[in-house]
Amino acid sequence: MRISRAWRVLQRHWTVYTKLYKSSFALNFVEPVLYLVAMGMGLGVFVKDINGQSYIKFIGPGIIASSSMFAAVYECTYGTYIRMTFQKTFDAILATPVNIDDLTAAELVWAAVKSVIYGLTIMIVVAAFGLIDSWLVILTVPFIFLCGLIFAEVSMITTALVPGIDSFSYFYTLFMTPLFLFSGIFFPVDTLPKAVAGLAWFTPLYHLVNICRSFSAGHVTPVLGSIAWITIVAAALAPVPFRLMRRRVIE
Repeated sequence: MRISRAWRVLQRHWTVYTKLYKSSFALNFVEPVLYLVAMGMGLGVFVKDINGQSYIKFIGPGIIASSSMFAAVYECTYGTYIRMTFQKTFDAILATPVNIDDLTAAELVWAAVKSVIYGLTIMIVVAAFGLIDSWLVILTVPFIFLCGLIFAEVSMITTALVPGIDSFSYFYTLFMTPLFLFSGIFFPVDTLPKAVAGLAWFTPLYHLVNICRSFSAGHVTPVLGSIAWITIVAAALAPVPFRLMRRRVIE
């Protein structure tokens, strides 16, 4: 893999994004804002304070984490699959000196970049609601990128394995929906049964929510374990999408 060739693919994705960003931006922006307003301002009226915070302030950092996650997941599931299968973009790119490893690397990094774009956007919205107490929240950006890479890796693995585009419904229903609901965004994970809470601890979104929530409150030390976890998992998963995409596209 050559970085210069992967960089060219990234430039291609950025150029396309700047021409079509309004439609894709709406998908990833409106939904988390609706969750923030409906759950925070609506349901939050009936929920007591959690850990000394109002309910809307509790869920705000979690919405930042979930919006960044979905940005990466959408990009490396439907986005990658459509470019690979229907638009034949992969065929055109691979007709150049770019190889499949360069292309896969660019897809993964681009998804992580989109995680940061949408995470920062929702961060600004959450800050505008007055739900962030510390400037340390900006330190979440590299960890949003790192977790975006994990979500991209998992999504790319799924894309390399699914027999057709309709199969993504299983991925979203059986994996993404439980991840969204049980990663501590809307309620503390420690209120769940121990077995479920233990499973939640092994999910990347749980750790990203912890990091966003702690940094937005001005705390760093409690999330050192989460930072170590996402770093190790991102590195451990990295070779898998390359191997599977090589098999899917070339073999």
